[in-house]
Amino acid sequence: MKILATNDDGIFADGLKVLVGELKSIADVIVVAPDRELHGMGASISLHEPVRARKAAPVASGVESYAVEGTPADCVILALGKLAKGKIDLVVSGVNRGLNLGDDVLISGTVGAALQGSVHGLPSIAVSTSLGDTLYFDDAAKFAALLARRFESGIMPANTCLNVNLPNLPREKIRGVKLTYPASRNHTDTVEERYESKRQYYWFVRQWINKPTDEKTDAWAIEKGNISISPLLPNLGNKPQPSLPASLCSELFSEFKRL
Repeated sequence: MKILATNDDGIFADGLKVLVGELKSIADVIVVAPDRELHGMGASISLHEPVRARKAAPVASGVESYAVEGTPADCVILALGKLAKGKIDLVVSGVNRGLNLGDDVLISGTVGAALQGSVHGLPSIAVSTSLGDTLYFDDAAKFAALLARRFESGIMPANTCLNVNLPNLPREKIRGVKLTYPASRNHTDTVEERYESKRQYYWFVRQWINKPTDEKTDAWAIEKGNISISPLLPNLGNKPQPSLPASLCSELFSEFKRL
């Protein structure tokens, strides 16, 4: 199996380093990631400017790595179109420093990169973890590797894009793994008018909505101390949602706790 690893935190991000270190133990890995932090880019691609890439120091020992002057989605397109030698079997984006829940899947560069892989017909995973005093990148990377093995074995549908989020908890305190869907309207965006040297500008402010969280949503799963797995469907046609194995969550949780 050959995996394309990317992110939106930039090629030097700790989450990517930990992820690649874990994935290289189960697969051949190539890294194509932005040369800087690019949050909030969503699935945007560079249509009106050139995209440049350079060979970078290996993110993990022996792993071919490229830094791209472009968006996370650009990285996936460039990797699949030019940089990767041989067939890519899976795209993994992350580990993102901060959750990507609910409406944030629309603006997340982490998710946008995974969706671009799915648009190209590849299974893909976006993986993110909660912010906190301790960042559990190791656990997130290990969980991503468990999912990757299932794609390799053919257990998972090939047309699947998964948005995975882990709570800010050590592995022994995580309560379970839940199959979820993105929560709706968990925040609102407001606009503030500001001035700099008498010049007017606008600043977008995100305000979280304190409302009861629907069960079976990603936000609910995280609130209750679970890992959330939300299948996403980038195809805008009338295709059915990929059907995941009924035993997926319980099996993943058992394996995860045994690591």
